[in-house]
Amino acid sequence: MRTRLIVCTLCVVVLAVCLPVHAQKIPRVGILRAGAGPTGGQPDAFVQALRSLGYVEGKNILYDLRYAEGNRDRLRALAIELVQSRADAIYTGSSPAIFALKEASQTIPIIMVSSTDPVRSGIIASLAKPGGNITGMSLIANDLWPKRLELIKEILPKASRVAIFWNKSNTGMAIEAKATQEAAAPMGITLQDRGVKDPSEMELAFNAMSKERPDAFLALMDIPLRAHQKRILDFLAKDRVPAIFESKDWVQAGGLISYGPEGADVTRRAAAQLDKILKGAKPSDIPVEQPTKFEMVVNLKTAQQMGLTIPPNVLARADRVLR
Repeated sequence: MRTRLIVCTLCVVVLAVCLPVHAQKIPRVGILRAGAGPTGGQPDAFVQALRSLGYVEGKNILYDLRYAEGNRDRLRALAIELVQSRADAIYTGSSPAIFALKEASQTIPIIMVSSTDPVRSGIIASLAKPGGNITGMSLIANDLWPKRLELIKEILPKASRVAIFWNKSNTGMAIEAKATQEAAAPMGITLQDRGVKDPSEMELAFNAMSKERPDAFLALMDIPLRAHQKRILDFLAKDRVPAIFESKDWVQAGGLISYGPEGADVTRRAAAQLDKILKGAKPSDIPVEQPTKFEMVVNLKTAQQMGLTIPPNVLARADRVLR
């Protein structure tokens, strides 16, 4: 009788320990991308970053990935779908997607990577105390475009006319364009505004640049414009217009130079913030971080094709030089 009692007691203890483990809910994380998904069977970059933190899909995390393929109307619909699916948290990396999610939910934790100023655009209350349900990374684009203008002056000291190409339908990008315009005059640069409301207007913008011959080209690219990378680079090569970009993929595809935050580091830090939320932290209490690692990439082959000589001091600062 005593043996039976001991066995029963042990069973109760085992059940008490095991049941909470089996009943524990696996968190579901939504990932909303304004563009297309990764190619070649590669996992999403954010999924890879979370994997390095110990998150294994199906074991201790579930993913709900949605890609808008550059369609803004579809982006809003996907944001609503993710909210209605009761995701425990959602990650996104573009201003239109952030605004779509902000409109769709004020309660689900959202981790963002914002290229524009998230305070000035009304996404959060402040970097230190974001409030609400959104936190993440701010890429301080407003501060970086003046630095890119300075790079242009280093490469082309006599540059006085610079075309700025951007999407006028993107609210966040309008803030970046304004900050760039404010920085240009003190440098002795006149900006030629070649913003477009839709990619269908690109040819008009290119025709205007061909006539006015800017000394350089500032490329403020969002998802709809990035979809036309080849057309944009073909124009710049044909008209021999030096251009500076935010990210290295444009330089790897044939652009002249890029300067901006290191993408992999930004993604890793955003993943660490999500990790905090999944462990119980509130997004309102997690400060929005800014990048600390930046990279400059120069394409010397493109420079030679345009008849440009990149100054040694610029090459010395480059993290990578493509030859």
